[in-house]
Amino acid sequence: MRLHRNLVFAVIDALHLIFNEQQYADKVIEKVLKYDKRWGARDRGFVAETTYEIVRWQRLYAEIAEVHPPYSRQQLFRMFGVWCVLRGIPLPDWKSLEHTPSRRIKGRFDELSKIRKFRESIPDWLDALGTKALGETQWTKEIAALNRQAAVILRTNTLKTNKIALQQTLQQEGIVTTPLADYPDALQLEERKNVFITHAFKNGWFEVQDASSQQVAPYLEVEPGHRVVDACAGAGGKALHLAALMQNKGQLIAMDIYESKLKKLKVRARRNGIHNLETRVIDSSKVIKKLHGKADRVLLDVPCSGLGVLRRNPDSKWKLTPEFITTIKRTQQKILQDYSKMVKPTGKLVYATCSILPEENEDQVRTFLASESGASFRFIRENRLLASKQGYDGFYMALLEKKSNNS
Repeated sequence: MRLHRNLVFAVIDALHLIFNEQQYADKVIEKVLKYDKRWGARDRGFVAETTYEIVRWQRLYAEIAEVHPPYSRQQLFRMFGVWCVLRGIPLPDWKSLEHTPSRRIKGRFDELSKIRKFRESIPDWLDALGTKALGETQWTKEIAALNRQAAVILRTNTLKTNKIALQQTLQQEGIVTTPLADYPDALQLEERKNVFITHAFKNGWFEVQDASSQQVAPYLEVEPGHRVVDACAGAGGKALHLAALMQNKGQLIAMDIYESKLKKLKVRARRNGIHNLETRVIDSSKVIKKLHGKADRVLLDVPCSGLGVLRRNPDSKWKLTPEFITTIKRTQQKILQDYSKMVKPTGKLVYATCSILPEENEDQVRTFLASESGASFRFIRENRLLASKQGYDGFYMALLEKKSNNS
């Protein structure tokens, strides 16, 4: 591989914004990819993938390069040099990369790879937390799986097409996919490509959605004609899936505290050909109270640590703190306590997170069921998904049913 100066400089700029300015990696990549309109798909791919790789392995590379944050530009080049050496990429004769100690880098890598917190490039506190939560053996497997690059998975929009037709259409546009046998609507890209420029995407035939995430909406057991509430909808990936499962019949209410996210959902819903969806901003407790006892189904895909999706958000390893997890657990329980009141008798609720921590998952469900609000619910089942077992994002979902008034 021959390195191009303008592309490498874009990577260094991106790393500065992510590491030193604490900006989100996806937003930074979006920004730096606009540097030069002449860049082709391969150029853009190099910038994005190299940046994510160095973010993913920040602790390991920084330890090898003997640098500490905040990183100077020269220190970022040293980390980039580590990336090159470990991947066997010939170093160009640039001043910023001169004196890169290739042999020493390989030796330090071999030495540090024996220690999990360096090998998997995670903070000490997170390594301790994962060990406590999952046990030594399972955590070792899980964090290794969470450090692998995520595959690109598509969810077929069954309101407009079917999986086979979508696969054939994408093939005509030069995108080869493989159906996932245990996921009825899922296709996996064989090679990473920009699917958002395809006619199939613009016509609303699919959404990008991880295979584990695709299991959440069906878990709610919705039917056409139901009144369904997605109470933490965000930009709405699961709401779109729910609408398809409802066959555009009934009422789907997508709610969130952020109006900007719901506006994006409206755009996506139009592209998907969805007609039964309405959005409501949760700007006061009245929004929830108006729906008390009126929903057949409620999805609570609550805010969480996001530890199950580190493969696609590697920068969150460095932004996450123990204090945040403590705070978000209080938020999760409050949402369960307050929003569960929307479920009508014999209706069902799904509590879901993209976390792998029991304290955010089954422990929260047990706490809720033992409370006054949870006493009117019965536990049906739960599903724990781990990257090391299923091969996709880590997720948790629990199905609860509201008891009838006569119970």
